[in-house]
Amino acid sequence: MDVKWGSLGEVAAVGFGATVGVVLLFAQGVRTPAGRDAARTAGQDGTAQATAAGACFAVCAGAVLYGLYLIIPQFH
Repeated sequence: MDVKWGSLGEVAAVGFGATVGVVLLFAQGVRTPAGRDAARTAGQDGTAQATAAGACFAVCAGAVLYGLYLIIPQFH
């Protein structure tokens, strides 16, 4: 049994990068409504912040659903 260490390292790096990316997007989505509240107190409507938060959460949900698609063989 041979282990392709290069391929294993590549999978580990991509997995780590994807995990960090999803966590950062989720954190930005949680943090953005605070900017919306600050915009509202400044007299703006804050729709840009709400849209950005929704986009962050949508990308996170898409990443989770894509991961489930890859894991569950009945979806292929």
